[in-house]
Amino acid sequence: MEAVKTKSSDTPRSMPKQARRKQLIEATIKCIAEKGLSGTTMADVTQQAGLSMGIVNLHFETKEKLLIETLRFISTEYTSGLTKIFNNEKLSTEEKITSHVSFDFSRKITDRNKLAVWFAFWGETKSRPTYLSICADYINEIATNLTKLFAELKDEGNYTSIDPELVCVCYTALSDGLWLDLLVTPRGLKPDQAQTVAMHYLGTQFYNHFSAEKSSLRRN
Repeated sequence: MEAVKTKSSDTPRSMPKQARRKQLIEATIKCIAEKGLSGTTMADVTQQAGLSMGIVNLHFETKEKLLIETLRFISTEYTSGLTKIFNNEKLSTEEKITSHVSFDFSRKITDRNKLAVWFAFWGETKSRPTYLSICADYINEIATNLTKLFAELKDEGNYTSIDPELVCVCYTALSDGLWLDLLVTPRGLKPDQAQTVAMHYLGTQFYNHFSAEKSSLRRN
């Protein structure tokens, strides 16, 4: 006689707390991408996630708490990926920088829903101190690590005229602009092209490390 099958432990009602919160945050990302921060409601999130309002309230209580945790989630996802690269002792300084650029324009980071959410939160930082604090924390962490890498490469290549902090500021401004371009003109610029543009800039600064030929070989 065939045994009666019981419900799997990973059914929606029995999901662990962290998995449930992630499910709600991912639903929030989709809603914000479609409706913006102000247009997104708790009801929208519950419908997107296929859950009840009670479940959302249990985990986040208010829309603002849900939005803050969503911002923390995408910030942590981004910084943790870059931190792994920065702390990878098997990579040379040059390889860490190249991997950083590749990560910046990977499919995971250039997902249009996530880009839309990034820019939605950035647009609210002036009037939302909590958003500003979260964004500032991750920006400062990344800038510190990237500037250190540029300083190491400056010493390795004897680039006496290079200012690592300025290169970091320029690269960050460039990548932000490329992300915006990828969001608003999806049929125009592609992620691999954006990566090429970013590497081209670095090649103008660290010309012995990031030549056009080397960048082409890395992509292939």
